Amino acid sequence: MGISVQDYAQECAAQGLRGDYTVCRPDFTVEQKYDYSAAEQEVWRTLCDRQTKLTQRLAHKSYLDGMSALGLVDRIPDFHDVSEKLRKLSGWEIVAVPGLIPAQPFFDHLANRRFPVTNWLRTREELDYIVEPDMFHDFFGHVPVLSQPVFGDFMQMYGEKAGDLIALGGDEMTTRLYWYTAEYGLMREAGQPLKAFGAGLMSSFTELQFAVESPDAHQVPFDIETVMRTTYEIDKFQRAYFVLPSFDVLRDAFQNSDLAGIIKRWKDEPPLDPATI
Repeated sequence: MGISVQDYAQECAAQGLRGDYTVCRPDFTVEQKYDYSAAEQEVWRTLCDRQTKLTQRLAHKSYLDGMSALGLVDRIPDFHDVSEKLRKLSGWEIVAVPGLIPAQPFFDHLANRRFPVTNWLRTREELDYIVEPDMFHDFFGHVPVLSQPVFGDFMQMYGEKAGDLIALGGDEMTTRLYWYTAEYGLMREAGQPLKAFGAGLMSSFTELQFAVESPDAHQVPFDIETVMRTTYEIDKFQRAYFVLPSFDVLRDAFQNSDLAGIIKRWKDEPPLDPATI
């Protein structure tokens, strides 16, 4: 049985997380309450203006197409308006949450093509780095590429299967797959230059440039078993970035690979060092 909203709210308060979990529904969603201040709107525009200069050059076309279709940069987005546009493009919608939520409801939202987005925004003092995922990371980072049906299919399947894979002892291995794709994925389609699509890169002023342009970035061809075995960094630049040739390859690998077999083979073995793969 999953953790109750009340217990989770108490845990988050004890950890000093800033979201208001006391108003969560049973599925951990909340109302967006579009009452943002002029200062918050200015922070949003500052973040978007600065980051868009980079994404126009370094983001994959799928991300840029989604950004253009959804219109996320002029002001803090209204979740209902964006959901209406997103449903027409890929069948996804946005639900507001107060911040990080437990794995079980997060997977359930993904399985039903709902993406949880934090309803608060970082402060001006946190433009370059924030410990907790906020609206800018969730929206500017994740939402545009959810407009792409094939990537949306992968995310839905991830939500459907992740709980079962974790139950097999594959908690860390399952998390790595999300981390190295949805958060830090790169794409190099045939005949095209290397681009980024992962949300952790899209919302990072410094790491986006490093991952795509730096000769020191360790870029590795995507292989689902290698991804699931490779550790990652939480508070520093990644020591490896996996490069997909297309979203079809990601979706098909997740759909057709023996993920349970991969977990059984490697769950008790030491993980791979990203610097050595």
